[in-house]
Amino acid sequence: MFRKLIINTAKHETRVAMLEDGTIVELFIHRQDESDIAGNIYKGRVQRVLPGMQAAFVDIGLSQAAFIYVDDVLSDAVEGVAAAWMDEDEAVDAPPESGDGSGVETNGSAEGKAPRSNIEDLLTEGQEILVHVAKSPIGTKGARVTCHVSLPGRFLVLMPNSRHIGVSRKIEDEAERSRLKGLVQALRKKSFGYIVRTAAEGIQADVLASEMEFLERLWSNIKKKCQQSSAPALLHRELNVSLRAVRDLLTQEADKVVIDSRTGYDQVMAFLDTCAPGLKRSVELYQGEEPIFDAFHLEGDISRALKKKVWLKSGGYIVIEQTEALCAIDVNTGRYVGKYNLEETIFKTNLEAVKEIAYQVRLRDIGGIIVIDFIDMEKKSHQEKVFNALQEAVRRDRSKTHILPISELGLVQMTRKRIRRSLTSVLCEPCFYCDGEGQLISRKTICYDVYRQILREGRDMAGGRLMLRVNPEIAERLHGEENQLMVSLESRLGKQIIIYPNPQFHLQQFDVYEIGGKALPVSSEADPDWRDEA
Repeated sequence: MFRKLIINTAKHETRVAMLEDGTIVELFIHRQDESDIAGNIYKGRVQRVLPGMQAAFVDIGLSQAAFIYVDDVLSDAVEGVAAAWMDEDEAVDAPPESGDGSGVETNGSAEGKAPRSNIEDLLTEGQEILVHVAKSPIGTKGARVTCHVSLPGRFLVLMPNSRHIGVSRKIEDEAERSRLKGLVQALRKKSFGYIVRTAAEGIQADVLASEMEFLERLWSNIKKKCQQSSAPALLHRELNVSLRAVRDLLTQEADKVVIDSRTGYDQVMAFLDTCAPGLKRSVELYQGEEPIFDAFHLEGDISRALKKKVWLKSGGYIVIEQTEALCAIDVNTGRYVGKYNLEETIFKTNLEAVKEIAYQVRLRDIGGIIVIDFIDMEKKSHQEKVFNALQEAVRRDRSKTHILPISELGLVQMTRKRIRRSLTSVLCEPCFYCDGEGQLISRKTICYDVYRQILREGRDMAGGRLMLRVNPEIAERLHGEENQLMVSLESRLGKQIIIYPNPQFHLQQFDVYEIGGKALPVSSEADPDWRDEA
């Protein structure tokens, strides 16, 4: 399977798509106005201790306080924490958006087990502590933090509060595992813990020694900065989404990187110069006229991933309904009537739905509890085949999942580890037309769609001026906080863009005209039904 990273970089937004044999399977989006803080290290101040929850709120300088569980504070639990990481997550390599880039759980708490100390004995209000962000803020929940710091490199993850040494289970050769573990034990100068990552397979001692020195120097600088700063303060910022993708996915998951920005390309090449010069040949600068996501046919799949109803090739469909911590997926036969009998029709629909469900869950980055309502199957053999097919389909997913067998009601319950916001929550906002009961494409996303569509079509329009007709809400945004988009377009196209608010337009509707020329309608990829409702 050939995997490729496609990186679309602009001043306002960076998008990283991972393709498997040409199909987008994961999408990471970073916008400058958002707090993508997973992996950052802060000096925080304890705001409030909650004995009833055995947790505390910590001020790290954000609008929402972070929270920490008691097991994330215990200094004598570090060895147990490191061992738990290795037991659960050595087989999972580093996702680019994970808290530490190591692919290991950084919360350290053992759910369901009573803590060995009370939170009120460990923390007091006003106390300053050094914390590592395990999960970025999601929805109404603040960031989750831990005192058990881990610093990821390309080949190693440094755990300064542990002595444990482990090797990724993806390295299956026992001789190689023993060699790597022995190298780390021999090379480490301080009693720090390390996890050897999958990318280290076959690596030589001098490379590991160099990375060890770098990570230990980084930790030393963080401690010095902590001593010199007063809480709340940012001590260490994780790499941006592009460099995280290169560090964590190139060669381990991807074979090639294509990036459309000269600045971003130079950053990636400089980064590889320091950590993996041999991989520079795998990086390509995209110089085509067509926007890079259009060139690789990705925009349609992204728009499809925002819809509740997803059609299957047979004519069946699935419906995906998300809440903050629970997702329900319903399977229906739709237009598919089958050929032989009802049981066979149901079985084939469920089997086809399995692949699409696994794909959509991964692409949308749905986390938490997921309940799948398959169409009821009478034959136990069919139920087992559908369940086995689901287990096989989620194996490619790097996020940890746990699936329970089909229940008597025909339901499958599964959990999927959640590190960051889902794709829908990033690209959409609550609908002001229906008071939050549904989802609309956000104003910011519509502005970016307008930008990309005009960039795509503007060069083919005659004349020196274009008229953009949009909903007044969008016009106000384009004149205000998103004005740099229009300035950038005018500079790139060499044309003046006149924005005309039309109160009759639906929020997602927009048209572009050549002034004095033939009208050329341009619209976002919204659900076509809005045209009848506007």
